[in-house]
Amino acid sequence: MNLIKTDIDGLIILEPNVFGDNRGWFYESYSKRTLEELGINADFVQDNRSYSAQKGTLRGLHCQKNPDAQAKLLTCTKGRIFDVAVDIREGSPTYLEWVGIELSEENKKQFFIPRGFLHGFVTLTPDVEVLYKADAFYSPENDRSVCFSDPDIGINWPVEKPVISNKDAAAPLLKTATFILNIELLEYLFLLLLLLLESFFIFSKEIILDILINIFMPFGLFRMAFIFLQY
Repeated sequence: MNLIKTDIDGLIILEPNVFGDNRGWFYESYSKRTLEELGINADFVQDNRSYSAQKGTLRGLHCQKNPDAQAKLLTCTKGRIFDVAVDIREGSPTYLEWVGIELSEENKKQFFIPRGFLHGFVTLTPDVEVLYKADAFYSPENDRSVCFSDPDIGINWPVEKPVISNKDAAAPLLKTATFILNIELLEYLFLLLLLLLESFFIFSKEIILDILINIFMPFGLFRMAFIFLQY
């Protein structure tokens, strides 16, 4: 396995040693021991596969926030993709910089993306299959998306009119997404304050629920009302 460093610390391209003969070829696609010898220490717990029928299908940009952030190891097992990782690690000297590489069934390259990055790819051929490992389980409540065409990131996607999902089409800009991540803590703190007020009989449960429904839910902040309803 050959290791190729990129311009961003932590982002690594891996080239497997492929052995071919008249029958075809063979290579070792994953070895925890080999990766550790190369300095990649990730305890992968989940494999994911995706299939994209159309050329120009774009998936991204995605990540999971802490405590369920994911490192990923990607490879394209059929067709070709342009794979992208964006550094969103706070304090990183390469913050908002990105690396894009071509992964294909021909070059058999793999792309290791550590935690703290957005990830996305666009298909360069029809009928594309992608396989990737993750070192944390899928966490719907911590799943986040950022607009693939965010001008603050400026990815040069090799496609003009990508095929995207409704979810990705509605993804916010990173600065908006970051605001949403920060406001989650404020939500919980405010909810705690309301619960304390109720415990001291200052507000009734009905009044608190009315506050949550009429103030927070119109802004899409459903979490507080949901938690309170469970309470």
